[in-house]
Amino acid sequence: MGYGLEVPADGREREMDIGYLLPTRDQVASGSGELASLVAQARRAERLGLDSVWAGDSPLTRPRADPLLLLAAVAEATERVALGTAVLLPALRHPILLAHQLATLDRLSEGRLIAGMGGGFPNAGTRAQFETLGVNFDRRVSRLEETVQVMRRLWTGETVSHDGEHIAFRDVRLEPAPARPGGPPVWLAGGGGPALRRVARLADGWLPYPPEVTTYAREREFIERSAAPRPVTPALYATLCLDEDPERARRRLRTSIERYYGVPLDLVAPVQALFAGPARQAADWLASYAAAGARHLVVRLATDDHPAGLEEFADRVLPLLRTEERR
Repeated sequence: MGYGLEVPADGREREMDIGYLLPTRDQVASGSGELASLVAQARRAERLGLDSVWAGDSPLTRPRADPLLLLAAVAEATERVALGTAVLLPALRHPILLAHQLATLDRLSEGRLIAGMGGGFPNAGTRAQFETLGVNFDRRVSRLEETVQVMRRLWTGETVSHDGEHIAFRDVRLEPAPARPGGPPVWLAGGGGPALRRVARLADGWLPYPPEVTTYAREREFIERSAAPRPVTPALYATLCLDEDPERARRRLRTSIERYYGVPLDLVAPVQALFAGPARQAADWLASYAAAGARHLVVRLATDDHPAGLEEFADRVLPLLRTEERR
């Protein structure tokens, strides 16, 4: 069960939560700077029965609305859904200020926040973003780890001093404290040995996007063994392009991915979970990850009409996934 989510009306706890990535990057890539529609889209996701809404982060490489400011607006506009970052780049921010922002957002949302975080994908665009902001790209992962550790201490409400590899300060106490003791859950992205060990050591949840379900199953089992007895929520970030015509779906997916990332689809497909095709097959594809252990799906929709795309997902895919849960 995801953090901050309610038990359904039938009283049975869901085996899997299903979330939606707000189209912050798609909006900017299409030439729009209007933000009210994103908040409306979050309300729509809640009304349609999704369990969480998410916002991505990349201020310069793939520009979009600031995720924390946007989620603050979403917190006020919604009542039930969890609010997540998919994913935040904490190495770009001072950990005291980030801990303060996340604590405030957790309190504003009454404990609905999930702090999804990552180090930043190793490519030229991400490196340029870090260098522009004056952050050492090659040390971003160790800075991420230290930031998580520092924030957790600051979220206790105690006065904290720290002298680390990247950060040093004395006698800092944050107010207000997060809504939940110890702060919001931290989910980390990534796959492969070092990232999986980091998740097992530091994280409350895991938010990867492997294109092969067999890879997902193997890596989830590694985390479960390595983190035991501490539970780690296994999640999945997945992109869907729904269309009953498979060939048209693939063309639409290519257009969406290349506009979103600015690189050819052939470079993205080997490393990301992507699906293009009919709703029934999309549900089966997502269910295969659930069968491999995923307990929270974060879905990005590759579409030009996001309100209609979300309605289509909720009408044609979501019921099939809920049916799979009850089997």
